Amino acid sequence: KLQRRCAEALGTALPQDGRAIYMIVEKILTGDETLRKDWPVHGTTGYDFASQVTQLLVDSSAETAMTKTFNRFIGHSLHFNHLVYAKKLLVMRLALANDVNVLGNMVDRLSEQNRWYRDFTLEALARAVRETIACFPVYRTYLAPGRPVSDEDRQVIERAIAAAKRRNPGMEESIFNFLRDILLSRFPGIPDDDARAAHTHFILKFQQSTGPVMAKGVEDTAFYIYNRLAALNDVGGEPQQFGLGVDAFHERNLNRQRDWPATLLATSTHDTKRSEDVRARMIAISEMPELWRRSLQRWRVVNRRWKRSVNDTEAPDANEEYLLYQTLIGTWPIQPSGEPEENSTPEYVERIQTYMAKALNEANVNTSWIQPNEEWLAAMRDFIAKILEASLKSKFLPSFLPVAKEIARLGAINSLTQALLKLTSPGVPDIYQGNEILEFSLVDPDNRRPVDYKHRREMLAQLAQANPRELVDLWPDGRIKMFLTQRALQFRREHVDLFQRGSYLPLRASGTLAECCISFARQLDRRWIVVIAPRLSSRIGFPPVGEKWKDTVVDLPETLVLENAREIFTGREIGFDGRRLNLAEGLSILPFAAITNVR
Repeated sequence: KLQRRCAEALGTALPQDGRAIYMIVEKILTGDETLRKDWPVHGTTGYDFASQVTQLLVDSSAETAMTKTFNRFIGHSLHFNHLVYAKKLLVMRLALANDVNVLGNMVDRLSEQNRWYRDFTLEALARAVRETIACFPVYRTYLAPGRPVSDEDRQVIERAIAAAKRRNPGMEESIFNFLRDILLSRFPGIPDDDARAAHTHFILKFQQSTGPVMAKGVEDTAFYIYNRLAALNDVGGEPQQFGLGVDAFHERNLNRQRDWPATLLATSTHDTKRSEDVRARMIAISEMPELWRRSLQRWRVVNRRWKRSVNDTEAPDANEEYLLYQTLIGTWPIQPSGEPEENSTPEYVERIQTYMAKALNEANVNTSWIQPNEEWLAAMRDFIAKILEASLKSKFLPSFLPVAKEIARLGAINSLTQALLKLTSPGVPDIYQGNEILEFSLVDPDNRRPVDYKHRREMLAQLAQANPRELVDLWPDGRIKMFLTQRALQFRREHVDLFQRGSYLPLRASGTLAECCISFARQLDRRWIVVIAPRLSSRIGFPPVGEKWKDTVVDLPETLVLENAREIFTGREIGFDGRRLNLAEGLSILPFAAITNVR
């Protein structure tokens, strides 16, 4: 309807594909869910890409070690899907209880109109509704009464009903079958218009309820509890998944190129739990699982004296402490020299305190927005202040700073990789305010702070004379990220059709560090650009340039004419070894490259 109205306002006929204007939807895709191909839109706001590029940079080989470390630190194991189920039920008992109770009453009235189902009690029907919503695998369906049920919606409903049955073996299956048939419009013998209207109203109301329950139960609750690797706990994220292989990332890009070439590609938004650069650092923890384990043991011991007893329980608890250490790793200020700041500022301490207070209230474990536990919140606030206090007697910071330094370097490489992939993958790159440089914000309101655009304009003006080697050496000042962004956007602007209509060609690396490279080409006729970026850079060395790449090469397809190739960030002429690019040559100056034959 909106596209039709836009066409009318523009005074043009509605195009055959139904898309009169560029339009994207804020649709959070979960699991293997895909955007409906019959929607007259150009894609999503990009949370799916943010999740995929984050997962690409995770070292999946560390999953077992990271899981053991997390479980041992908090003292028990956590199963993400069980946690989500429990927290969605919690949300329906508290914040959204009224909405779910209304659904229970509505379905009860529907059952009374059919002699086969009128014996179902209100309590049983309301529970079936709650259990089905708790087992819903996606945010919502798009059932439209009077229209055929799509295969996607049918599969979602049947999956949710089947899962609810498994979790409730003591309930009669017929109750769940009744609810399923109502949602799929299989409800027989609707006697009159009023009954049909009630049926329609229930379906629409049900669909309006599953999304908020998912958002509150998962994004705003479970994501603050399942802290194994908090970088994965973001909008559209899949924390139970630990890493995405290069081939799988290429597959996602190929699908995007085929189905949604104009979709948005995001890495930070107003709604992400932490900025792209904070996530990039946190991801790097997965590359150093043994260092992380040893550090946690040490930090727990030296900081225990700053905890306090609240209602006979140690505050903050172990899971909250685990999240705090990841947050400090992700946000700790680094000097231009690459050394971490030795002391925290009052402003920084307050930011961390504010973030952790929100995280604890969202988690709904020891405190909540509805019933804030002020004593517990004060214990966390004081704990943060004490461990970050500058003192000759401090035992935490001397142990923490070397780890922060090492992970910050790896995180910077991750930041550059995700920026380059966003700017060159199929889709339209989106840059959230302030993220033109390295920017370490947390969840709102932290990511709504005023952006110093004057500083960024000054940095941008200096880039014309920038020395790429110097940018690498002074990576903490963020200029290298702005340099990458500016040059890549300039190339996109000059060669729009290469990115809008060009094909996407996954490239394969071989050699000692092949797993540490992600590479692809965009090609249109004889024009092409080859993109190369590092991942898992702890295996390469810092910075991951030159001979550190050893014998690693990228194989180039026969379709690329390898004459007059240049690297767009450094302007260097690039030579090839047959149809191979030696990464020691291609990445001799910068830890990333974009090579093209376009002049």
